[in-house]
Amino acid sequence: MVNTIKLYQPLMRAAMKLAGVRPRKIEIEPGTVMNFWAPTRTPNKNKNAVVFLHSFVGDGMITWQLQVLALARKYAVYVPDLLFFGGSATGDSRRTVDFQAECVAKGLAALGLQQCTVVGSSYGGMVAFKLAESRPELVKSVVGTCTVPVLTESISKECLERLGFPTWSDLLLPNSVDGVKKMFEVGSHKLPRIPNRVFEDGLEVMFDYRKEKAELLEALVIPDEDFTLPDYSQKVHLVCGADDNIFNVGLVKDIKGKLGNKATMECIEKAGHLAMLERPFVYNKCLKRILASIYGSVQEGDSRSQGWIGD
Repeated sequence: MVNTIKLYQPLMRAAMKLAGVRPRKIEIEPGTVMNFWAPTRTPNKNKNAVVFLHSFVGDGMITWQLQVLALARKYAVYVPDLLFFGGSATGDSRRTVDFQAECVAKGLAALGLQQCTVVGSSYGGMVAFKLAESRPELVKSVVGTCTVPVLTESISKECLERLGFPTWSDLLLPNSVDGVKKMFEVGSHKLPRIPNRVFEDGLEVMFDYRKEKAELLEALVIPDEDFTLPDYSQKVHLVCGADDNIFNVGLVKDIKGKLGNKATMECIEKAGHLAMLERPFVYNKCLKRILASIYGSVQEGDSRSQGWIGD
């Protein structure tokens, strides 16, 4: 029987090409290759660039396809697969967020991109913050979606205890259909009725490179004493799901407070950790408004910088 996700992938690729983006394999260094979805014609000096960095489950296009379709006409959109996701892999032993950010930066440079806004979700958000810190000349602004700048031991411990999982691998690298379903339940405001067949197909295709991904998760958590919130030179826009079970609103508000006037914060109602997938139209409206504020254009007559977004 045909895997439903494998069946959908060529349809998605065709839709992305119609939207004006195509996959490009970039050799970052010997033994390290990253897949980037990039504008068919690059660089496009008439469009501001937006880079989307995906979460730990799925790859770039699975995570961001609805945003690409909404933005590709106005913006030059780039969507990399982070290492060990989608079409990207490395023989290098490094598993840190720093290395992911370094490889993304080199890939974007190879594509001729000089400046961009980076939109990151969850794990991809942590890579986005690291990219902003290490390459301020590249990153004009950061949109952190359902994420934190870094996963410290204290944040990690509190989240895992609240969720009832001993490790991040137990949550994010399930080895059973029930485990896949539980993972999506944790990530959702309200998981819709989905046939078990879809979860079975997801288990088959979404969790390759298990050893390497477990190492990514292990390297993700750092001691509290090793982290000081950087003094970002960029404006930071925090977007969260009002019912995010992983990085809850209180945690995001605390980050906003520490960032001060450099940050804005918006919450999407009836959305969990997967806000961009659960409520794509509301999320896209929010993102368009943020991008308009970054690039100095009026968007939909709404200039709010902080608040709660419903229907």
